[in-house]
Amino acid sequence: MLPWFANDKFPLYLAPMAGVTDFVFRRLCKELGADVMVTEFVSAEGIVCRDDRTRKYTEFDDAQRPVGVQLFGANGEAMADAARKIVDWKRPDFIDINFGCPVNKVVSKNGGSSLLRDCPLLTRVAGTVAKAVDVPVTAKIRIGWDMENINAVTISRALEDCGMQAISVHGRTRSQGYTGEACWNTIDACAAAVSIPVIGNGDIGSGEDVEKRRRETRVRGVMIGRAAMKNPWVFQEAKYYLAHGTRPAPATIDERWHLIRRHCALALESGRYGGERTTLQAMRSRLMAYSRGLPGGKHLRVRFSSVESLAEIEDIAAEHLSLTHDPAAEAICAA
Repeated sequence: MLPWFANDKFPLYLAPMAGVTDFVFRRLCKELGADVMVTEFVSAEGIVCRDDRTRKYTEFDDAQRPVGVQLFGANGEAMADAARKIVDWKRPDFIDINFGCPVNKVVSKNGGSSLLRDCPLLTRVAGTVAKAVDVPVTAKIRIGWDMENINAVTISRALEDCGMQAISVHGRTRSQGYTGEACWNTIDACAAAVSIPVIGNGDIGSGEDVEKRRRETRVRGVMIGRAAMKNPWVFQEAKYYLAHGTRPAPATIDERWHLIRRHCALALESGRYGGERTTLQAMRSRLMAYSRGLPGGKHLRVRFSSVESLAEIEDIAAEHLSLTHDPAAEAICAA
């Protein structure tokens, strides 16, 4: 058994999200209560070719453990070779295989959710990777390709048989993308069909959501993705709700701005995106997400859309905080 499920633990995973769950964001979410990290997905081909740009997506530190590196691809031997290289480089706590990504550029290469249409190939890939490394291997899937082809239960059984030690199930089909509601009945059916842990994913945005899914389904943990983008406090809020049955006080505006400024500074310090200008340009989408938890978000999004320096972030923060702490300016911030 994976140790983070031992003794009836109910872990909260940070979902892997391309362009979002980088080294810095994982660090922040870990500090805010996330139990298990999964890196952004990386191409097996890129790892095999020792591409430095691909390799940096696998970076983590010990403070982020338990952490898994997620791979995608459709060639079992290449995936196995990539998994071995990653284990040699970094010794992650597990390797995760992406069978759920709905993005066209991944699906067109027969990766991600494309393999949901080919169960024999999917299981060959998973089984080959599981046999290649001496760390646990897990998989992430969707409930099916489309509403006419919902096969997550069959896929889950096949993945258990070929050596997966846990399965994360996103409750939407590939054709849904991120629209509509996640089908937790199907996620629950997957959890009932296998003996390994199933982690439920989809529409988890609060402690109440986590408690509901723990109570009403047989999942052994949940995975939180998009909700964490705007509110990384969701993990500690969920833990508080599970422990006390009530919501904790939400993060204050000052706390939110402290995190925004720290995230930007750490992103620049990491050097992942280059210099200050390119780093802040890369951070714009992250800042847009954060603005949705702040009053006057529409105005902030206009400002964030062109930000290019840490000094601009400090100026925007100072201006926004002065308005939100001034009762006479309350109407402006609420606009």
